[in-house]
Amino acid sequence: MTTPSDLAPVWRPAPHEFADPSLPSTVRVYEVGPRDGLQAESTLVPTAVKAEFCRRLVSAGVRALEVTSFVSPKWIPQLADAEALVAELDLPDTVRQVVLAPNERGLERALTAGAREIAVFVSATAAFARRNLNTTVAGALDNARQVVEGARAEGIGTRGYISMCFGDPWEGRVDPGRVADVAAELTGMGCSSISLGDTIGVATPGHVRAVLDAVQAAGVPIDSIAGHFHDTYGQALSNVYAALIAGVTEFDTAAGGLGRCPYAKGATGNLATEDLVWMLHGLGIHTGIDLDALTDTSRWMAGHIGHPSPSRVATALTAARS
Repeated sequence: MTTPSDLAPVWRPAPHEFADPSLPSTVRVYEVGPRDGLQAESTLVPTAVKAEFCRRLVSAGVRALEVTSFVSPKWIPQLADAEALVAELDLPDTVRQVVLAPNERGLERALTAGAREIAVFVSATAAFARRNLNTTVAGALDNARQVVEGARAEGIGTRGYISMCFGDPWEGRVDPGRVADVAAELTGMGCSSISLGDTIGVATPGHVRAVLDAVQAAGVPIDSIAGHFHDTYGQALSNVYAALIAGVTEFDTAAGGLGRCPYAKGATGNLATEDLVWMLHGLGIHTGIDLDALTDTSRWMAGHIGHPSPSRVATALTAARS
């Protein structure tokens, strides 16, 4: 007689690898959970928990980590402990540790805290710049330039984020040429990498290719472009694959799918790191990340924020291992 235990799988869940030599052999997973993920949560996570989250991510193999933002606590109280968090971290020098600085005051705070790399944030659309950044597209670029120049004077590199690259909830369609112009400006002022954000998750693979083509035509090299895809409409992995075909080798994700899209009620936000890594490993692409350890970390953090991870891979691996 067959029992339920007899039907239990005996294999360790892992993607079967079928390498595609036309794709990059290695991808940099840029983990945004501690900053972009936690800032969207209603729960205020203690500094010690955030620090342990970062350590666990690094132990799982993450080598590019966005730690926090030196934004005014008035606007994002979840990140009011930026100085304390940076002071508490003791990560290896081999780990890329990035903090967001929205303006010169944020840069001053970041430098005083000992920041090693700075991220700046601009918009491809006027509506989002006005509503979220309280400025214009040109104004946001001017703010970014001041931060980049200040960081460069201290010998610190910068990364540029562009939001609303594929659609805007107020303006609708976004011309790829507008994205390209902003990306070229950031590159010209000294940003070594440019993250193209699908802030509301409306991109599709053909759209991704059109934007990448426009950005490259504006003089931004493919090896300095990163993809930041939200999974609002379930297209994030498809969009990653389109970017891989084009030669992109860095992608922004959040462990456990932390973070939500504030412009689409009930929708998910950041692509889960576990979901990305499962697909990349199946393609034979090296990430250096241990999926089991990463899943454990996401489950641990879910206990602190009070809701389960939306990551399909994290959910499936947890269930299989239990």
